Amino acid sequence: MDLSLIIPLYNEADSLPELKAWIDRTLKDFTYEIWFVDDGSTDGSWNVIQQMAGADVHGIRFRRNYGKSAALYEGFAAASGDIVVTLDADLQDSPEEIPEMVRMIREEGYDLVSGWKQHRKDNALTKNLPSKLYNWTARKVTGIKLHDMNCGIKAYRREVVKSIEVYGEMHRYIPYLAKNAGFDKIGEKRVHHQKRKYGKSKFGIDRFVNGLLDLMSLWFLSRFGGKPMHFFGTSGILMFLVGLVMTVWIIVAKLVYQAHDLKFRAVTDQPLFYLALLSVILGVMLFLAGFLGELVSRNATERNHYQVKERF
Repeated sequence: MDLSLIIPLYNEADSLPELKAWIDRTLKDFTYEIWFVDDGSTDGSWNVIQQMAGADVHGIRFRRNYGKSAALYEGFAAASGDIVVTLDADLQDSPEEIPEMVRMIREEGYDLVSGWKQHRKDNALTKNLPSKLYNWTARKVTGIKLHDMNCGIKAYRREVVKSIEVYGEMHRYIPYLAKNAGFDKIGEKRVHHQKRKYGKSKFGIDRFVNGLLDLMSLWFLSRFGGKPMHFFGTSGILMFLVGLVMTVWIIVAKLVYQAHDLKFRAVTDQPLFYLALLSVILGVMLFLAGFLGELVSRNATERNHYQVKERF
């Protein structure tokens, strides 16, 4: 089978028949399957999916709303096509972009092709400006030169989606997850962005704050997840040494002043002494945190789980 289309949705009953017809018109030259993943909808979306069910249309229904990452995770697990395509169900992503994305993977050798909504049809204040700031930060942190990291329409080689785990709200950083798994040929295609035709957006401004926090977590785990002592141990040792040097300096200075009958302050009367003690204590705690993290990492079941590209 050529393609697997994964479409996560939440309360999009009105748009589903139109989306299905649009896909059928566009992908006549491909064999494909569609997986609608209903993320706990309450508007009858599941009934619409059941009515469209057939050899090429399948559905997954959650008992409650878990979020887009969970929907993509289940969709990726079910996909069987050579190329896997994700797109949103709100008709803002155009299926007409899919053939070119597929060509880029097949002919240009990309592992992943992400859409770039260069001209967004969203509110500039609540969507466009925060999105630009978010994507600029993501480019700097991940090193992936994508203008729209969280664009809903993407195409992947099947090996990519079978090699990554999308959880929490990490769907925003699937290109980064793919890069960390060894799939570093990541491309971008400008895509046409439509205005929302039915319903309203399910995402608020808080997604940008949460997105930045998730980015920090993902960066830290990718750098130090398998070697926590390298971060906590190094930080702890440096902080301990700073505190130790400060403490020794204060004590030596006091002894020198005392030996020369000069006026001096008691060590315990100096705020710097307490800062030095705090630095020593925090250094020890960070080192112990790294040691405990190392114990957890060494006993993890996937500590030797690597992405092997080929064998002979």
